[in-house]
Amino acid sequence: MLIAIAAIFVVAYAAIALEHPLGINKSATALVGAGLLWTAYAAMTGDQALISRQLDESVSSTAQIVFFLIGAMTIVEVIDAHDGFEVITSLIRTTSQARLMWLVGFVTFFLSAILDNLTTTIVMISLIQKLIGRRADRLLFASLIVIAANAGGAWTVIGDVTTTMLWIGGQVSPLSIMWAVFPAALVNLLVPLLIISFVVRGKVIAPPPREDRLQGVELFERNMMFYLGLGTLIAVPAFKAATHLAPFMGILFGLGILWMVGEIIHRHKDEHVRRPLTLVHALTRIDMASVVFFVGILLAVACLEHAGLLATLARWLDTTIGRQDIIVVLLGLLSAIIDNVPLVAATMGMYGLAHYPPDSFIWEFIAYCAGTGGSILIIGSAAGVAAMGLEKIEFFWYARRIAGPALAGYLAGAMVYIAQHAVVH
Repeated sequence: MLIAIAAIFVVAYAAIALEHPLGINKSATALVGAGLLWTAYAAMTGDQALISRQLDESVSSTAQIVFFLIGAMTIVEVIDAHDGFEVITSLIRTTSQARLMWLVGFVTFFLSAILDNLTTTIVMISLIQKLIGRRADRLLFASLIVIAANAGGAWTVIGDVTTTMLWIGGQVSPLSIMWAVFPAALVNLLVPLLIISFVVRGKVIAPPPREDRLQGVELFERNMMFYLGLGTLIAVPAFKAATHLAPFMGILFGLGILWMVGEIIHRHKDEHVRRPLTLVHALTRIDMASVVFFVGILLAVACLEHAGLLATLARWLDTTIGRQDIIVVLLGLLSAIIDNVPLVAATMGMYGLAHYPPDSFIWEFIAYCAGTGGSILIIGSAAGVAAMGLEKIEFFWYARRIAGPALAGYLAGAMVYIAQHAVVH
């Protein structure tokens, strides 16, 4: 059974990677792959009640991420409709691509630690679309944003879903993970940043054509929607900490507030002026094909988890290799192919707190490797999938241009963490 399910996933994964040569949209492939996987799993298991319960669990967890994604993308579109990103772009004076790349990299790195890597990726890619006109240049920046967002999310308990899982499970504590993983995460960013900025040295920024988007929008309204929208995104982690509700509830709550404020401040305008500024119009502008792809790929990976394939793989690694540091590095590399959430879940099931207490080597190293290993391939993380949809990044383009620098940063950061742990302990 496991071999058949693994074979279906490999074929579907290959079809997603070969989207452009095959001429088949990756969203369609992801949905077909998810359907085949669950059909095969249901046929082989034969336990209808078990399959229904597991599918309900998978749909619930997938829906939470998708609702969050839709909410964040809609907020960004509302800000963009009001030309809110002009608040930031007007402060950026440099015309050097290399300087802008360092600025974008560090802003993304620290913003991801406060928000989360998915939201930060959406916000920062929307920002560079206002700064950079040439698509070839934007692809490099978008790829760097994926690396920086994943690196920044790895060193706080709210920056990445896997680190949050470890926090909720009691494996790591907020201050300890920041102290332990920050140096490695920073090196994970610096290495590819040095390599990519070297490639663009001497090049200047070609800004996009200026659009007159302020018609019907006053300065107060632009600033109001920008700061309220950004404040909503920043407040989501605090909402989660205060209410213990899932992040998607916070983003939907904030979206409702933003919607209501928009309706109030534009209520006296003519329809042709008001309509492009409404949240209803913003909903029509989000990339639903990317959202559908996200649904398909998450359901496909969930099937692998429920079938026990990932847990079997984790046990095999433990038996075959034995060394924890090498196993965790390999799991991080594997997260470039398979979503890191079920991988971390399987690892949490393998290693108990009785033998590995909170804030021990294995938990902190898992937080780093699972959080940053997904940057090596574009579909290895939620941030990468979002960037893939927003900028239409091709799988093989990313693999050729970015996988090498991302892998170098990942391994360099891993060595930094291992060396730091050896010195401190």
